[in-house]
Amino acid sequence: MTGKAVLAFSGGLDTSVVVKYLQEEHDMDVVTVTVDVGQGEDSRAVHSKAKKLGVKKHHTIDARKEFVAKYVIPSIKANALYQKKYCLATALARPLIAQKMLEVAKKEGATALAHGCSGKGNDQVRFDITLRSGSALPIIAPIRDKNLDRTTELAFAKRHGINIESVAKKYSIDQNLWGRAIEGGVIEDAYKEPPSEAFIWVKTKNLPDRPAYVEIEFAGGVPVRADKIRGAQEIIQYLNKKAGGAGVGIIDHIEDRVVGIKSREVYETPAALCLIEAHSDLEKMVHTSHQNRFKGMVDEQWAHLAYSGLWQDPLRADLDGFINESQKSVSGTVRLKLYKGSMRVVGRKSSKSLYIRDTATYGAESTFDQRLAVGFVELWGMQSTEANKLQKKRSKKI
Repeated sequence: MTGKAVLAFSGGLDTSVVVKYLQEEHDMDVVTVTVDVGQGEDSRAVHSKAKKLGVKKHHTIDARKEFVAKYVIPSIKANALYQKKYCLATALARPLIAQKMLEVAKKEGATALAHGCSGKGNDQVRFDITLRSGSALPIIAPIRDKNLDRTTELAFAKRHGINIESVAKKYSIDQNLWGRAIEGGVIEDAYKEPPSEAFIWVKTKNLPDRPAYVEIEFAGGVPVRADKIRGAQEIIQYLNKKAGGAGVGIIDHIEDRVVGIKSREVYETPAALCLIEAHSDLEKMVHTSHQNRFKGMVDEQWAHLAYSGLWQDPLRADLDGFINESQKSVSGTVRLKLYKGSMRVVGRKSSKSLYIRDTATYGAESTFDQRLAVGFVELWGMQSTEANKLQKKRSKKI
């Protein structure tokens, strides 16, 4: 295959290797695209590395605001945690990156699209489905297509003089504003504790002896303030630093990948954990029990779609419709306590709260007439008590 391929390029091991495979084995010109979603890399260094690899053109796109507004904020509204653990940082960024690839491919007159995903991971699904939803161009994925392993890639990079950072030799890292994923190396031993060197955002040693507190304010389900910090992107950056400094934000769990493989995943997600916990707690205060129960099912399905690469599926937009409607009452302030790796809600308030202290109190000022509960309890348990009576009768006959 000859022509021009547009490649999503991070500058890491996988995508650097893919550049050479496209050039040498497919005889293609390569146009690289780096989408800034807050990964914190020096864009000039990534651009320089792409040029050293001989790409024809490199594009750097700052999509941080779009990432927060169109992907992260909806995930907060959905309390999105895959398998009740993972905040979907990588999963949320992939459809956005793929969309930017399509825009560049159209501009450059590309004949193919390429990525550095393996056949074992979830990213291949996220990229492929988004790319196929917007283009009929062939997709080339050398790591997957050639069944390459990490050892082979490192040897290939060495032969071609490709500089690989020391951390990339030990782990496979992906990060953006919303979280940092750490895979590979010693982490693949599911029983072994990840070494402290693997973590950058979360402090694991010499933690402060005093707890830290943070107030998070929401308006319509959107975080608008954390302490004195305003603006969603700024709030996320602030909480990553503050909560991470208190040792909060490490997730270590066994995850079910889309392809059926169980994997040990380790994440650093300080801001995400704080914001989702605070948002979820506020919802409990302003929503009825029926709303909370049903929304929990919607949230779980939303997280599944995002994780599984089905961002383009119409069902996600349908769920967004319900979620956005439910957020009209989600305004208020939540107070979190951060202390030596623990994080918990210690206070919340809202002008739209359904918590009525005069009703809930056990004090003499209570406005709730307890005598009304007698008939309620009898009716509430009627079917259960009758079923139990019948079961006992059957047991005696046997």
